[in-house]
Amino acid sequence: MAPRRRKDEPLEPDFVEKIVDIDVGDEMETAYLEYAYSVIYSRALPDARDGLKPVQRRILFAMDEMRLRPDRNHVKCSRVVGEVMGKYHPHGDQAIYDTLVRMAQPFTMRLPLIDGHGNFGSLDDGPAAPRYTEARLAPSAMLMTGSLDEDTVDFIPNYDDSEMQPAVLPAAFPNLLVNGAAGIAVGMATNMPPHNLGEVIGAARHLITHPDCSLDDLMKFVPGPDLPLGGQIVGLEGIRDAYLTGRGSFRTRATCRIENVTPRKKGIVVTELPYLVGPEKVVDKIKDLYQAKKIQGISDVKDLSDRTNGLQLVIEIKNGFNPEAVLEQLYKLTPLEESFGINNVTLVEGQPRTLGLKDLLKVYVDFRIDVVRRRTQFRLAKKRDRLHLVDGLLVAILDIDEVIQLIRSSDDAATARTRLMQVFDLSERQADYILELQLRRLTKFSRIELEKEAEELRREIEQLEGILADEKVLRKLVSDELAAVAKEHGTPRRTVLLESPSAPATTAATPLEVTDDPCWVLLSSTGLLARTTTADPLSDSGTRRKHDAVVSAVRTTARGEYGVVTSSGKLFRLGAVDLPTLPPTNDSPTLSGGAPLAAYVDLPAGERVLALVSVTGSGPGLALGTAQGVVKRVNPDFPKATNFEIITLKDGDELVGAVELASGTEELAFVTSDAQLLHYGADKVRPQGRGGAGMAGVKLASGARAVWFGALDPARDNVLVTVAGSSGALPGTGGGSIKVTEFSAYPGKGRATGGVRCQRFLRGEDELVFAWAGPAPARGATAAGVAIELPEADTRRDGSGVPLAGDLAAVAGSLAGSEE
Repeated sequence: MAPRRRKDEPLEPDFVEKIVDIDVGDEMETAYLEYAYSVIYSRALPDARDGLKPVQRRILFAMDEMRLRPDRNHVKCSRVVGEVMGKYHPHGDQAIYDTLVRMAQPFTMRLPLIDGHGNFGSLDDGPAAPRYTEARLAPSAMLMTGSLDEDTVDFIPNYDDSEMQPAVLPAAFPNLLVNGAAGIAVGMATNMPPHNLGEVIGAARHLITHPDCSLDDLMKFVPGPDLPLGGQIVGLEGIRDAYLTGRGSFRTRATCRIENVTPRKKGIVVTELPYLVGPEKVVDKIKDLYQAKKIQGISDVKDLSDRTNGLQLVIEIKNGFNPEAVLEQLYKLTPLEESFGINNVTLVEGQPRTLGLKDLLKVYVDFRIDVVRRRTQFRLAKKRDRLHLVDGLLVAILDIDEVIQLIRSSDDAATARTRLMQVFDLSERQADYILELQLRRLTKFSRIELEKEAEELRREIEQLEGILADEKVLRKLVSDELAAVAKEHGTPRRTVLLESPSAPATTAATPLEVTDDPCWVLLSSTGLLARTTTADPLSDSGTRRKHDAVVSAVRTTARGEYGVVTSSGKLFRLGAVDLPTLPPTNDSPTLSGGAPLAAYVDLPAGERVLALVSVTGSGPGLALGTAQGVVKRVNPDFPKATNFEIITLKDGDELVGAVELASGTEELAFVTSDAQLLHYGADKVRPQGRGGAGMAGVKLASGARAVWFGALDPARDNVLVTVAGSSGALPGTGGGSIKVTEFSAYPGKGRATGGVRCQRFLRGEDELVFAWAGPAPARGATAAGVAIELPEADTRRDGSGVPLAGDLAAVAGSLAGSEE
């Protein structure tokens, strides 16, 4: 080993340091340009022909070389990453794995190129480590790498000249438009949305047939992007700009529907999100906005997504807020609506260019035509070469004895080759092929096979030559192959395209909070509650609904309150804003969209709701009737409590009717179980406070009870409906007789008297099991809400009824004060 030089020892001539003076600015400029060039051409921008960045192309090529086809088993991603990094890609393993993962994610690519097995991440979470995931090529990737071995594309050296890799993949479909691209280079970037495979291929085929077509012609096939997870695109002007110039923008919007998430609450259910937006991002943003008090009307946000039902993001709306207006807030302030900027920057012949839709398709079509032409030339050369050998074999088989004798008499193979070429006029390749001939090929059957093969080869050669000789035939072949790809791999459009709505008009038409407009609260015989959107649901304006039977209704306002009177003598105060809203028209046979009473009032077993009443504290008050014949008028001085008693009942007694008086001039009526009807003026009953027990209302015979109580407007046409039956019959067994009578046929009598007979019992009948009186026309319904046809009115006030078909559970007429 040479001795170390002392510090004071002079340098040898060969070791004198050579310092070169350079300009720092020039050096930085040169280095930066080299770096920029490398990023633009070797990393960030896709090629317009196959739509792939270099790392994507190298991954697909390496996996194809590893024979990781769709019919093979998955292998660990670590193995794929190592193969790509070791042979083709001079960058880190993390970049390779991230790219591989992206090509396997169905929410990122419209037509994934990798078939992943394992945790490849979600919109909110990253993938597992490559040692835990597996992959293989997807069927669509075989379209990208197919015919690589047929001289369809050029091959270039890898980073250390030890391997060869394709400069571009053959790409049997327009991958750049179908799967889109995103990348940030130096001084430029690309951002291209995915499209529908069938639509893009349709446009490409149209361009093949009509090279001079316009952009509008192509947009008939490709109206806009088609995002992997669906959603909506709002505003199409920017899309056309992008298709024309290569630059534009559009808004992606989540797919939402407004529905009842609970019987008492409405909610916004999100089933599709904008491109590359995850549910956690939306939930976090909504929570941040709520805490900052920048958004109103939301009570809760739940992510109910799972693998069975897919995305289910439920946003509960507070009562009193319009869901449509809240949704507009969410579109404006959260990622439920995102802007996507299109920037179609791609490499064309090694140069970055910004291309519109027609230019992108033209680059791909020209490339694909060149690929098919080169493939056809390769196949033609192969067929010609094979025919050349088959012709030589046929010559040898025809004179096989002479051939064998010639070979046996030759000193060596070279001599035999030369003599075969001279005697039989063969080429060197034919002679070599004959020398390698196996004896089993010398049968008569082999000769027939060779003649058939030669004939088939000549026909195929003729076809291939015809393709190369006629440009139209070549273009038609490309078009037909694209059509086959679309048929096999195409899927329906997922993204809905919408014209841009008028934001000011929408905002003005949908206030955030529910306006305090007049409405009706309705109660059906099947126990459903709902409110209307109009002040009069039964007007002549055509908004009458076909309910099962609206047994009670009360006027209020959308943000007002109403009361529910129960058979135990209690009144529950409820808010109308909590109720589901009926649309202006409804042809459903039931109270469609209504919510069950149990969602608002928790009643013990045996207690039932009798009527809906106003709690405004004005008017003549309420009229109540009990089963023991007690009548009471209640002053409307109701407390603000949520529930309270409005009558003091005796033991064993219960309310059978409750009604809100409109003027105080109504007729109060009782119908008893022994078919007695009594009615008298409401002014005959003195109003009492809530604690009062009422007064005698009807005189009951021994064993009788009141089965119905109500109030009627004497100015209207009223009818009485009664049903007689047996006291021993099982509930719900139906039968009995029904009678409809004009209420005016019954004279009034004094309070606390016995009334007059309203129906004569037939054999087997001993009591009234149902009674109702009110404004005509009367409508009947079963307990399930099925309509029952009522008989014509009987002129006899005490006549017997007609047989009843079915089980009548409720009767209702028009609402008090409304016009039929």
